[in-house]
Amino acid sequence: MKIPIWQVDAFAGRVFGGNPAAVCLLESWPDDGLLQAIAAENNLSETAFLEPAGEHWRLRWFTPIQEVPFCGHATLASAWVVTERLEPGRGDVVFHTASGPLLARRAGARFVLDFPPRTPRRVNAPPPALEAALGVRPLEVLHDGFNFIAVLGSAGAVRGVRPDFPAVARLDVGGVVVTAPGDDGHDCVSRYFAPVKGIDEDPVTGGAHCALTPYWTERLAKSEINAFQASARGGELICRMAHGRVELEGACAFYMQGEAEVEV
Repeated sequence: MKIPIWQVDAFAGRVFGGNPAAVCLLESWPDDGLLQAIAAENNLSETAFLEPAGEHWRLRWFTPIQEVPFCGHATLASAWVVTERLEPGRGDVVFHTASGPLLARRAGARFVLDFPPRTPRRVNAPPPALEAALGVRPLEVLHDGFNFIAVLGSAGAVRGVRPDFPAVARLDVGGVVVTAPGDDGHDCVSRYFAPVKGIDEDPVTGGAHCALTPYWTERLAKSEINAFQASARGGELICRMAHGRVELEGACAFYMQGEAEVEV
């Protein structure tokens, strides 16, 4: 079985920035074990699998160790593959996913992703294990239904966090976001740790910004913010609230394409 595959750096203005995702084109779904094996072989934070569905596309996402119900950066990479390689000139794409239909539309050289918000709620009694895992005391702790969000006092504090990843993995959440007011022209900065998903630190995370967008737009009294994820690779996103939804805008940088050959 030969599978066309592309690797795209999402939320990146240049190659080697942002978050790399593999995008694989399928004619039909093989066994889930094969999809997981391909994702493990790619060893990126996400591998996206695309299948045509009439005018739309079906989309699934796998980390190296598990399927996940949502992934922002691999959706962005998939939108690039569809509009640049599979259907050149197409202006918008609807992906049918485990999180419902997701719309991506072109905005010049960038894309705007329309996602459901994750409204963060304050945790009044954060577990002591969270502070121990991060090695820093948050000013405030929130929960977005999937992750803890630890609010720190400065961008420098976010960049300085050195997590105990095994301890983070033992927390009863999918991952931990650390965030603070931004610097260098950004409204906020963040990092995301998800070792329980096989990703110690995710370079740029769309799902995290589905929670950070409602939090920071309300806190800063803005409808649109410039966000920066301060991983080693780094990534920039324009985030806005629109009609009760989260819009994430970003660019892609193409890295490579090829063909995977596997036995079914």
